Amino acid sequence: MQDAKFTPPLFPIGLGSWHIGDDPEAADHNAQTVRFALDHGVNVLDTAEMYGDGASETVVGRGMAGVDRDKVFLISKFYPWHASARDLPRALEGSLRRLNTDYLDLYLLHWPGQVPLAETIKTLQDLQRQGLIKQYGVSNFDAAAMQELFRVPGGSEVQYNEDLYHLGSRGIEYDLLPWQRQHGVRLIAYSPLAHDWQTRQKITGKETLRAVAKAHGATPFQIMLAWAIRDGQTIAIPESTNPDHVATNIAAAKITLTKQDLAALDHAFPGPTQPEALDVL
Repeated sequence: MQDAKFTPPLFPIGLGSWHIGDDPEAADHNAQTVRFALDHGVNVLDTAEMYGDGASETVVGRGMAGVDRDKVFLISKFYPWHASARDLPRALEGSLRRLNTDYLDLYLLHWPGQVPLAETIKTLQDLQRQGLIKQYGVSNFDAAAMQELFRVPGGSEVQYNEDLYHLGSRGIEYDLLPWQRQHGVRLIAYSPLAHDWQTRQKITGKETLRAVAKAHGATPFQIMLAWAIRDGQTIAIPESTNPDHVATNIAAAKITLTKQDLAALDHAFPGPTQPEALDVL
């Protein structure tokens, strides 16, 4: 295994896996989709013990089989009620077993819970020293939670926060994103194409988005992805079980939006003008 500080160059569009293990009969196909993504440039895979009660981790692990492990940035997440010194090592052991690997590149607290952050961070540091995880971070943390985290010993070593972020959900731009940029914490944007069909239709139905997509010879979804990663620091993790969709998502990384594009999208999808409650799924 590489040194704990080693991080492969990260492709800005990864692969999410929330529902990728829900259908046992589709497990082979979904594992092949994971492998397709890895074979075509994706090197960030995101999963969690919550997804399918571990089934998604199993499918991701199957998709990784035979791939050079050091070239994959593997993320998993643990339940808040597994965040204690007693339960967290066992939760990690289960995830590693299902993923068929001996370490994670990034291990995230899935959302804030009742276990003291100081206890969770200390346990994560212990797991890091053992070589079982390279980095640790959080998910679904708002600005206040991140500030609390940074007051805990070791909390300032967190380099990633995974939150919902897309053209129709920009609330984190008001306070969370500026704070993270100031403190060197990268955003992992989950559901960058929106989660439900109704929201997606509302977003992609906007003429402005369609016009920008047409100008780039792209789809509205590709523009949504290009927008999400526009700062060069954000990693977007759209979920897909369709290799064709994965290929389309990968191609979005090559799209560079102009200042005029961004201004038009800002007008059609205004950013926040006051603090907003964190949007979560």
